[in-house]
Amino acid sequence: MTHEELEQAAQMYEAAAADLERAAGHCRVAAEHYRNLRQARGGVHAWAARGHILDAELQLDEAARKQASKSLLPGDEGYVT
Repeated sequence: MTHEELEQAAQMYEAAAADLERAAGHCRVAAEHYRNLRQARGGVHAWAARGHILDAELQLDEAARKQASKSLLPGDEGYVT
């Protein structure tokens, strides 16, 4: 991989981590609201958490697809043991 490709990969993982950190934050806020019997507000934060998880999954799925398209198996031209 080129330096530019490695930097792009690093940025993607940082973005996915940021989404997962926001999801965790929304989970904590949702728990607080549910404990305080504020179901509607808790639900809003629970859904926000799920949205951030989905965003992170999309980024990680794309990275996995890129890797799958480059991965070689024994017998493929260019495969190194």
